[in-house]
Amino acid sequence: MTVCKIPPQSPRANAYAERFVGTVRREVTDRMLIVGERHLRRTLAEDARHYNGWRPHRALQLQPPRSDRPVIDLTHERIKRRPVLGGLINEYKRAA
Repeated sequence: MTVCKIPPQSPRANAYAERFVGTVRREVTDRMLIVGERHLRRTLAEDARHYNGWRPHRALQLQPPRSDRPVIDLTHERIKRRPVLGGLINEYKRAA
């Protein structure tokens, strides 16, 4: 891997990073009051866990990038909701 510097004020030069930063801002940091660096790091770590493990992505046929769970038809199953980041985001899975 090599480091490639992008020109200043050119958001299209690194579209993947800009998309991720925009998603994190819209879904998390714009809706929370961050009170310090430690709080920011914990919040971003929890969001990264959710983003990579639970959040559906359109390019992956609405599957998370690191999915270890099989696709389950939830139309006939009970669903359990788990709040993440104090209820800002919700994760859903099949109830036991």
